[in-house]
Amino acid sequence: MSTAFPPITDTRPQLPAIPFPILIIGTGGIVKDAHLPAYRIAGFPVWGIYNRTRPRADALAAEYGIANVFDDLDGAIAAAPENIIFDLALPASLFAETLRRLPRGAHVLIQKPMGEDLAQAREVMDVCRERGLHAAINCQLRFAPFVTAARNIIAQGLIGDLIDMEMRLSTMTPWELFPFLNGLPRMEIVYHSVHYIDLIRSFLGDPGGVYARTVSHPLHPELASVCSAILLDYPDPVRATITTNHLHRFGPKHQESYLKWEGTKGAIKARVGLLMDYPHGVGDQFEYCLLDDEGNPGEWQSVTLEGSWFPEAFIGSMAQVQCHKEGTLAHMLTDVSDVIHTMEAVEAAYASSARGGVKPSEFSSPS
Repeated sequence: MSTAFPPITDTRPQLPAIPFPILIIGTGGIVKDAHLPAYRIAGFPVWGIYNRTRPRADALAAEYGIANVFDDLDGAIAAAPENIIFDLALPASLFAETLRRLPRGAHVLIQKPMGEDLAQAREVMDVCRERGLHAAINCQLRFAPFVTAARNIIAQGLIGDLIDMEMRLSTMTPWELFPFLNGLPRMEIVYHSVHYIDLIRSFLGDPGGVYARTVSHPLHPELASVCSAILLDYPDPVRATITTNHLHRFGPKHQESYLKWEGTKGAIKARVGLLMDYPHGVGDQFEYCLLDDEGNPGEWQSVTLEGSWFPEAFIGSMAQVQCHKEGTLAHMLTDVSDVIHTMEAVEAAYASSARGGVKPSEFSSPS
């Protein structure tokens, strides 16, 4: 198969005509590295920023020209203009408590994960319903340029029916950058692989089952887990797999980080460069290959895309909230009512890991 013109790979998100002001609640590294740079690129006005300890908020406010800085959450909420959008960048265990303090009917973007376990996620869901909050989870990988480009190519029918999705990661992640993860009972799946579970759901729908194993590493005994293998179960012939190893500490030669989509007529592969030599990254790569009418593969074609996961994907996740508040978007893609199903799949992964696989001893021949 060949196309007369290159496939459409436009990755620009829908933006509001006039953006609403934003109040950021929390000043973790993700705010400095992604939220604020993304909002500056998109022209989203950050009205204010809150943090329990003032100096970090003051430093970010000075760097990004934010006029209003708070170390009292209720004071920040009370002072905010009526048309504010709240951007929660707190530990997941604090979401429900914070959401209860927001004005009824407010628009909110909540950092992923939706909770550290399904019970917390359900509490977030309940609070949003009780208070009529229009809330989306910041599952920003869905809006990464290489994901949007892949979704466009698939929507054009160029690779046929999608029958295989794979995320493979083998890198050395600098866990010292995330000290808040130390000692948590759950780590890798709920704080990292949740991205890939959510992404696969966005392409293939909810899985019928989940098989998983997540493990720790002697180098980081303070972390509950750093490596996972996850299989999402879909009707035959669809396959969806996630393999993560965050402690491949043997140099860059064999490190890898990629997403791959395979269809009946072609394939797409995207190197997720951010995760290699994090947080500096090594740059993304985006390629696709199409079969001809006789089923023979053509050459892999490279496409240069604008932007990456950090910070550009964060434009899309906030833009959906902005456009929903504006009234030009009927439904937010990562609404809490959708992402709760991602959290159900995460819970299933942990349950599968705890239960273990089928034991070969069950099939041993009698002695």
